[in-house]
Amino acid sequence: MQIFKNAWFERFASKQEISDKAIVQAIERAEQGLIDADLGGGVIKQRVARAGQGKSGGFRTVVLYRTAQRAFFVYGFAKSDRDNIGKDEEAQFRKAAGYVLSLSDEQLAVLIDNGQFLEVRQ
Repeated sequence: MQIFKNAWFERFASKQEISDKAIVQAIERAEQGLIDADLGGGVIKQRVARAGQGKSGGFRTVVLYRTAQRAFFVYGFAKSDRDNIGKDEEAQFRKAAGYVLSLSDEQLAVLIDNGQFLEVRQ
């Protein structure tokens, strides 16, 4: 399983002190079938704990996800800052998932080289 963060999510995770370990754990849960919310079209929401706290008061992340293949963390928010994402945002994430999850290895390598994605080392 390959796990990536887009540039926006990398800045968000750094600012909020979300560790790569927490990101990997969120995908491990998804791989076990423990998906917090399936938005369809290859888009899921997974909760990620705040450092030193539990998941319930932590962050919600939007992940473009294909089981046993690739996961792309593309958006996150604190539950205390925002209740949820809107239907229009869900539609945009599904559209993005169709594109991002179909990238070839070569296309993905170019995006990584351009700094648009960063692979999370497990």
